[in-house]
Amino acid sequence: MLAAAPETPTSLDKIVEALRTVPALEGLADSEYRWLATHSTERVGEDGALIFCENELAFHMNIILRGDVMAHRRKSGPVARFVGRTSRVTGKLPFSRMKTWGADGRSVGPVWVLDVHEDLFDEMLCVIPSMAQRCVTLLLDRVRDFTRMDEQAEKLLALGKLAANLSHELNNPASAAQRSASMIAAGLGEADEAKYRLGRLFASEEEMERYNAWARDVRKQVKSAQSFSPIPKSPLEASDQEEAMVRWLEQHHVPSPWDIGPVLAEMRVSVEMLDQLASQINAQVLPATISTFANSLRVEAMADTVVDSSERIFELISAIRGYSFMDQAPIQEIDLAQSIENTLAMFRSRMSRVITKLEFEPDLSRVSAYGSELNQVWSALIENALDAMHDQGALTIAIRQTGQTMIVEVKDDGTGIDPAIQSRIFEPFFTTKPLGTAMGLGLDTVQRIVNKHAGSVAMESVPHSTCFQVRIPINLLQAY
Repeated sequence: MLAAAPETPTSLDKIVEALRTVPALEGLADSEYRWLATHSTERVGEDGALIFCENELAFHMNIILRGDVMAHRRKSGPVARFVGRTSRVTGKLPFSRMKTWGADGRSVGPVWVLDVHEDLFDEMLCVIPSMAQRCVTLLLDRVRDFTRMDEQAEKLLALGKLAANLSHELNNPASAAQRSASMIAAGLGEADEAKYRLGRLFASEEEMERYNAWARDVRKQVKSAQSFSPIPKSPLEASDQEEAMVRWLEQHHVPSPWDIGPVLAEMRVSVEMLDQLASQINAQVLPATISTFANSLRVEAMADTVVDSSERIFELISAIRGYSFMDQAPIQEIDLAQSIENTLAMFRSRMSRVITKLEFEPDLSRVSAYGSELNQVWSALIENALDAMHDQGALTIAIRQTGQTMIVEVKDDGTGIDPAIQSRIFEPFFTTKPLGTAMGLGLDTVQRIVNKHAGSVAMESVPHSTCFQVRIPINLLQAY
């Protein structure tokens, strides 16, 4: 439903009365109010009426006399871009370079709008000289408001993506820790009872000590093997080792070999180790001994999982603190290598099929910078690279120092950027991503933040090789 001219035109006096309530027009002479009233066209509409349409040519200055107009960009999802309220002047203004509408504008409740065509702008400025200054003020306010809203929307979009990555990344260790902790609680009681029964089965203290010495030695060998290359090296080798373990357990009458065998094989206990134990203790005690030892290894492995998962969660939290530079001053001495590694941790859930190469020169100088803002640069460049590769390929990040300048390069082997659009990639709201998934402010934000640091950003792209290069001075305060 489009806003349209009313069936019965509003009287001139009522239009003038409404124009007097517009703050941007306050102080005009009666003749000037009447000029606007007689040289404009009015439109009215009910709730949801379309006032202007995205990408259509803009010809009019709009004076909203009643109601609100809410604008949405089609690529920004449900986020409202701005609200034109009662007694506001908006639309195309004199001195504005506006060509087309950048969003769809619909009324919130009944609306009443006056339109002044651009062909009348020169005459309007002659008849109402103060409109020149008023329009310049409106344009400056508009730039400030739009910039603030665009930055806020981009931050919300980035925050949503960051939260999704962190949620996925934290879920794995948290789930593993919870699962292992619950299994430990159930297994400890059974392990205590099994050890008590085993102690009563040994014929002598010597036999028990031989078992304990064997268990200590095996645990030491297992830990040593785990710290080196993974054993077994392939699923096929793992299957063969499990089958060999199960056969040995069956031959020695160990109960539930199908349950114990995989545990021993996974913990890198070899058949040779079991042969050594069998030669040192009574054959009648052997089945209970191996079962008890396997259960102990299972509980210890679950405890190690809790420790590893807790360490992973702590590493992620530390990375988040480093990424956001919490509890620190706006300008810090930044370790660029650590800054990029913290940012990469935020994307780990997307990088399972990505080969990451970090080429950092040794002994890099620290950079005086706005830490949290600089991390937004790395986030945008890394995210774009992952999108270009569809989360599969090679990502190379290099840092080198040239004099008093740091150079950071982010390279990917994605499809590359079409030469026809390479000159536009830093434009605000320009994006090649699917509708609703991006606002086209990522590289614009990168450029603004790098410029804020008195640096520069450049791009080179050919098929299967795209590189973004960021140059920033080491000392921001001495860059001017």
